[in-house]
Amino acid sequence: MRTTAPDGYDRYRENIARGNVEVVEYFSGAVGTPRKTRIYTPPGYSGNQMYNVLYLLHGIGGDENEWFNHGQPHIILDNLYADNKLAPMIVVLPNGRAMPDDRPVGDIFAPEKIQAFERFEFDLLHDLIPFIESNYPVSTVQESRAIAGLSMGGGQSLNIGLKHLDRFAWIGAFSPAPNTKAPEQLVPNPQAAALLRLLWLSCGDQDNLKHISERTHAYLAEHGVPHIWVEESGGHDWPVWKNDLYYFSQLLFKV
Repeated sequence: MRTTAPDGYDRYRENIARGNVEVVEYFSGAVGTPRKTRIYTPPGYSGNQMYNVLYLLHGIGGDENEWFNHGQPHIILDNLYADNKLAPMIVVLPNGRAMPDDRPVGDIFAPEKIQAFERFEFDLLHDLIPFIESNYPVSTVQESRAIAGLSMGGGQSLNIGLKHLDRFAWIGAFSPAPNTKAPEQLVPNPQAAALLRLLWLSCGDQDNLKHISERTHAYLAEHGVPHIWVEESGGHDWPVWKNDLYYFSQLLFKV
């Protein structure tokens, strides 16, 4: 599958309804400190409606602001809502570096920072998801919860999502990084993947990390695990990841 978003998909449109992006703080027991996350609520958001949730993760050099500043998901999603192409969802943009000083400064490859990305699994499952489900009108069933991310966040999405199939029905990995577990570890029981509604894997054809996506795709195909594999034009960069979000988001939470 090769797909390129139409011209203007990521440009600000006049005279359409808009969603809202806010920064909120939650307490993380996994880290022992308050943490920040961005949250996108869609156009027409109402406390009287139940919403699905997409947890959208950043790369190794980012934080809760990276997608917002570089990918502008709110513009992409607002445009898709205006075209009636999305199911109602809240998008949570967390900081996947779960440590007290979680800013992307200094040596971003330092061992303690890599460990913090692993610790995020516990922060997400035990702190952030409960916070979202206690403070927003969202469905708490597996079929209403998605996780996706770029690069390091793509690896996190596979590692966490495939480990917790009782929690996530929709998983997307955009150019997953070397933190991605070996396919045999990700999917030790291919039959269990039947719990998924969507497993998306994508990468640019010029990406130096493409071998990680290819080995995962090959394993999934060999073992008959349904998934979408997207090889697109580009490298390890934002045009690829924005394009991924455009298409991936349209598949979520639909029959």
